[in-house]
Amino acid sequence: MLPSLRKFILVIVLAAIVSCQSTPTSLSKRTVPSSQTKTPDNWAVSKANSSPTIAGCQVFPADNPWNQDISQEPVDVNADKYIASINRGGKFLNPNFGSKAKYGIPYTIVDSTQPKVPVQFEYVDESDPDPYPIPPNPPIQASEDRHLIILEKDNCMLYELYNAQYSEDVGWSAGTGAIFDLKSNALRPDCWTSADAAGLAILPGLVRYDEVASGKIQHALRLSVSQTQQAFIHPATHYASRFTNPNLPPMGLRLRLKASFDTSRYTGQARVILNALKKYGLIVADNGTSWNITGAPDRRWNDDDLNQLKQVPGSAFEVIASGAIRKEC
Repeated sequence: MLPSLRKFILVIVLAAIVSCQSTPTSLSKRTVPSSQTKTPDNWAVSKANSSPTIAGCQVFPADNPWNQDISQEPVDVNADKYIASINRGGKFLNPNFGSKAKYGIPYTIVDSTQPKVPVQFEYVDESDPDPYPIPPNPPIQASEDRHLIILEKDNCMLYELYNAQYSEDVGWSAGTGAIFDLKSNALRPDCWTSADAAGLAILPGLVRYDEVASGKIQHALRLSVSQTQQAFIHPATHYASRFTNPNLPPMGLRLRLKASFDTSRYTGQARVILNALKKYGLIVADNGTSWNITGAPDRRWNDDDLNQLKQVPGSAFEVIASGAIRKEC
């Protein structure tokens, strides 16, 4: 064999070996954080806004779907049927947060010195392994979902738990746990849940007092609906339904407030939120009462002001074409 040909074959073989070594072995043997590196098919980088920030951390990169300007995206061909199905579980927008701690999902911020502790998971196969930097007496959602949200600000890592519990005998336990690198666009594996039913991070979709007080929200908001389809659209990676009706919204479906809806008659905090719903919209993330949007509780919220949102009908929203619907797990 000619030396030049032998050298060429050697190069090809070495390249193949490197390629095989760089391929993940399986989703069940992942390292923390658990995520995929592929880019979702519904991202519009050209319409990306700057990232919102919390405690100096960007909340995902600017081209992430949570931060995407969808004001000019086309309407989904099935939009009217989706809206009709959502309206069967409630017909008006509802802010599921306010000045009282029992409403909304709280979060806490720690630094890298916070000791990490083990957590026992009910659903081990779809949870990111411990330890988690849980401080003493952290705020936990008051509802039965008992979400525990922790932002570690030095490394911009987000830790989220569903049904978080503490006992002297066991220590910390939870239904599921998910870890997100806020500097990355990586998704969880398809068909994996998170601390949220849709496999999404929760913190990026919360309405926060400080951003509303600044006069603008720069991201989509988390939405629950009464019934969902057994399907999901990226960035969601999980469904929580056995219904196959194609007119039910899949997890990850994106909605926006119609451009024609007049927000000028709304004031204060409510108007800031409505303006965001025209630009960034809502992402279906959970089953629950239809049109519930989630925020972080804060004693500074003006509940009377927020109650204006309850006058906004579901018919004021439209569904945008969000990407491929995935139904198989």
